[in-house]
Amino acid sequence: MSSLPLSATSPPRGAALLVVGLAFAAACSLAGCREQESAASPGPAPTVAPSVNVIKVQPETLPVTSEWVATLDGFVNAQIRPQVTGYLIRKTYDEGSRVKKDQMLFEIDSRPFRTALAQAEAALARAQADLGRAERDKARDTPLAKERAIPQSQLDNDVQAELAARAAVKAAQASLEAARLNLSFTSVRSLIDGVAAIATAQIGDLVTPASLLTTVSQLDPIKAYFSLSEQEYLRAAKQLNQTAADQRWQAGSALELYLADGSKYEHSGRFLAADRQIDPRTGTIRISASFPNPDDILRPGLYGRVRAETSVLQSALLVPQRAVSELQGAAQLRVVGADNKLVTRNVKLGSRAGNRWVVESGLAPGDQVMIDGPSLRDGSLVAPTPLAAAAQNVPEPQGAGQVR
Repeated sequence: MSSLPLSATSPPRGAALLVVGLAFAAACSLAGCREQESAASPGPAPTVAPSVNVIKVQPETLPVTSEWVATLDGFVNAQIRPQVTGYLIRKTYDEGSRVKKDQMLFEIDSRPFRTALAQAEAALARAQADLGRAERDKARDTPLAKERAIPQSQLDNDVQAELAARAAVKAAQASLEAARLNLSFTSVRSLIDGVAAIATAQIGDLVTPASLLTTVSQLDPIKAYFSLSEQEYLRAAKQLNQTAADQRWQAGSALELYLADGSKYEHSGRFLAADRQIDPRTGTIRISASFPNPDDILRPGLYGRVRAETSVLQSALLVPQRAVSELQGAAQLRVVGADNKLVTRNVKLGSRAGNRWVVESGLAPGDQVMIDGPSLRDGSLVAPTPLAAAAQNVPEPQGAGQVR
């Protein structure tokens, strides 16, 4: 086929120029719209620092309270054991009740002891009769021996017979007293005023002096035993070793007892004594204290916590417990610096004061410690908000991490 002429396949020159012009105009219009949109659209929003609650740490004068685990025991614990062997036939007290000194608690079958008493009485009567005969023989033979009517040896025998009869009477009297005493021991009595425990023997048991029948404890006052470390003892040794009881420990400092349910016992206690030595196995010394117990609420064997003010700290720095976290055994605080940036510090904690910890190192007066706030990285910019003093001691919720 023959090719078509160029004039038949190409558009006219004027039309081509018109198309190019329209395309250029459209491109210019589009670029202008983009410039207008760019000018009208705002830039990225500025970053807002999160608000955190902080406290400014200031030095305080703080009485230091120490706390020890204590075990309660009766002021006097009298173990009630029989002094004779026999069958138990009666219990005469209410278990767990108050008893008086010399009150009968148990009765042992007394028939064998009554028989022994009768035999002792008969032996004494026989010995007294022998003594009477010996005295008469001596009285009869004394003038006869002076007149040499009888040999002097006979009078000497009379004298010796009288001495032997007197000794026999004394022995019989002692046997009689022992028989009476054994008969009285069939009534087992309380040795002190106190509360009697549940009986450990039953009616019909054959009991001996080795048998424990019950225990009577004096509970008002009651004793508390706790242990001090060597360091605590050395700090308080001068007070503990004072002669006057009212000068021991720290002047004006009473002992407080907190029971297993967390309640504070209503009566305060006092120091009694320190043991004679430090236990080489534990490095502690045993301390005894007494607490009034008029209603017998406290019983031997109870555990509690004894608290006492042992010293006063000057210029102490304190932070709430909920501000402290723990990481790999180290206590940490989040501190807001002067540039409002957050930083984590390792600190050394000291004594505990209520809901606060004493910080021994790692913190300076005037530092702002974060109490509440979001979880942020070190170096984050924050907006610190001072927390009211009343809100600083709010206990942290159960389950939150604390350094104990």
